[in-house]
Amino acid sequence: MIGRIVRFMAAALMVPGVALAQAPGRGPRKPAAAMASPAPPVHFVLASTGNEARFVVREQLMIFETPNDAIGATTAIAGSITMTPTGKVDPAGSRITIIMDSLKSDKENRDSWIKSHTLRTDSFPITSIVVREIQGLPAKLPTSGTLSVKLLGDLTIHGVTRPWTWDVALKVNGNDYSGTATTHIKFGDFGMEQPRLMIVMSVVDDIKLQYDFHFVKTDG
Repeated sequence: MIGRIVRFMAAALMVPGVALAQAPGRGPRKPAAAMASPAPPVHFVLASTGNEARFVVREQLMIFETPNDAIGATTAIAGSITMTPTGKVDPAGSRITIIMDSLKSDKENRDSWIKSHTLRTDSFPITSIVVREIQGLPAKLPTSGTLSVKLLGDLTIHGVTRPWTWDVALKVNGNDYSGTATTHIKFGDFGMEQPRLMIVMSVVDDIKLQYDFHFVKTDG
């Protein structure tokens, strides 16, 4: 009798469509739920046009009766800004550099003196901004409109690095982010020497730094 039962069970296992009953309380195994892929970071890269850095200093020259603004500018700028999926700046991927030897104003003798004495571009050829935070930017990046935000980061000039804040007027148009970042420094803040030329009667100890920027947003 036992032998016939064993042979019957063995035969049932070999017949297509016949399967042993599931144990009570246990259903068919379900595939594990697919894990959601993390959101990629957002990168802002410099566009090929629309980027210019400059300084503005009020000076009094002997040849003029009234003060005028000395303005030096350059487009020799590189860098990018990276933001995490949570909308925070990633400082490791957020750096802007400016080639200081490329600065030009309307007077060559002024440029030569500033590069050799004030900026000492032979020893400190680059000014850099490491972006650490952008205050006032919504968590969900806008695709249009204008915003006033503050950029906080580390500013390096003349080999001296200090935390610094910029006021930013931002315009968004699709993936294009453009506008102007502005701040003020004094010569002594970064150990720089004020210009002293025979033609220069006085220089105000206030330097306006401006950066007209144009970034393009890319995902991934």
